[in-house]
Amino acid sequence: MKTVPKYMTAVVVKDKMEEWLDPVPENADNARSLLVQRSAIKAVTAGLAGAVLTNPLDVVRNECFKREQSLGPTLRGLVEEEGARFLWRGMGKNVVAVTIPVAATIFLADIISRARGL
Repeated sequence: MKTVPKYMTAVVVKDKMEEWLDPVPENADNARSLLVQRSAIKAVTAGLAGAVLTNPLDVVRNECFKREQSLGPTLRGLVEEEGARFLWRGMGKNVVAVTIPVAATIFLADIISRARGL
């Protein structure tokens, strides 16, 4: 349950990036290089989105364990104690810890699927 939301978010963002980015012309001299760059842009954006958008879930999950409480009381306690600040608590560490592996996975999957013609 920790990893699934991150990858789901990242895949949705990667798919949207696929729609938003300009296609690479097949007859371009540097088409392969442009495709790799395009895959990198999609992967990093998707990994970052997965890390940032799911950070509050990580905070709440960690607090549930720390407080030994269920979701409701933990969430109420966080809002009472920190207000909306808890939404980005630990964001820097989470971005580094999540973005790199998620982006690498998305990048490799994109490159491999293109190489296989999927």
